This record gives sequence, C-alpha cells and structure tokens, in this order.
Amino acid sequence: MKASIVFALAFGCLLAIPAVQAQQSAAPAGSTGQCKDGSYTSNATRRGACRGHKGVKEWYAADSAPAKAAKKSSKKAPAAEAAAPAASAPAAAPAAAPKKSMTWARPAATAAPGGGPGMVWVNSGSKVYHCPGDKWYGKTRHGEYMSEADAKAKGNHPEHGKACKP
Repeated sequence: MKASIVFALAFGCLLAIPAVQAQQSAAPAGSTGQCKDGSYTSNATRRGACRGHKGVKEWYAADSAPAKAAKKSSKKAPAAEAAAPAASAPAAAPAAAPKKSMTWARPAATAAPGGGPGMVWVNSGSKVYHCPGDKWYGKTRHGEYMSEADAKAKGNHPEHGKACKP
C-alpha cells in the first residue's frame, strides 16, 4: 500500500514539472516571479515583489535564504568563496542598496553666516523655509537666506504651514 502511494506521488510530481517549466518559460525574460494579478516581477527578493498586485503567486528565482547562508559560511571560511568558480554561479541580481535608517538628522551646531531680522532660511532640498528662532534656521546642509516674500514667490512653503511672526 505504501509503495503505491509513493509511486502515485512521484508520478504526480513528474507530471507537474513540465507544467511549471512551461509557465516559467512563458514569463518575460528576467522575471523572478508572477503576481496574483497575472503580472510579472523582476525583484531580486520575494519580499515586496508584488506589492500592490495582490501578492506573489509563484516565485521562480531562488529565495534569499541561500544568500544569507552563504554570508554566514563566508564569515567562517572566506577562502572558500574565492575558490568557487564564477562561471558555475547563476547570473547574480544587482546588489541592493543599503537601507537608510529612518532617524532624523540633527541641526548643525552653528548657523550659517548671514540672516537677520526679516530674513528666513530656505532649505533648497525640501523647499521649506525656517523662521528666526527655529532650530533649523541657518542649519540645514543646503540653503540660503532671503526675505519671506521672496521665499513664497519662489514656491517655498513655511515649516508645518506656519508663517513667521513679524
């Protein structure tokens, strides 16, 4: 009885392999998975690959778990990684950019020279202007002093929507 169950299971797997390969071959070149809405993704990792597409239906690429295991083993034996031939490895996905931490920057210790009464500090990167007395007044990396009227005319807006007090 056990032998027939094992045989049926093995036979079912053999029949499923061509179907999976046919589905993968229908996928566009470079795709690593298919989303539940029928679209394809080329993300290097499964996480977030089909965000906004109802999730991942099928993943073709190898998961990132082997990459993590390789990192752990490379710490133990760095010479083993150098000895592995590059031709035997599949084409690697581009390296992901390191994640930036979500911490707020601190203002500079001293304000930029200039400024004064009636002047605001305009952060040129964010298009936000800061009033005198604000912790960011003259202390962001990129910016310049100008009058509040000039700042508004150039399309800048006050921090948190609060205009400067006269």
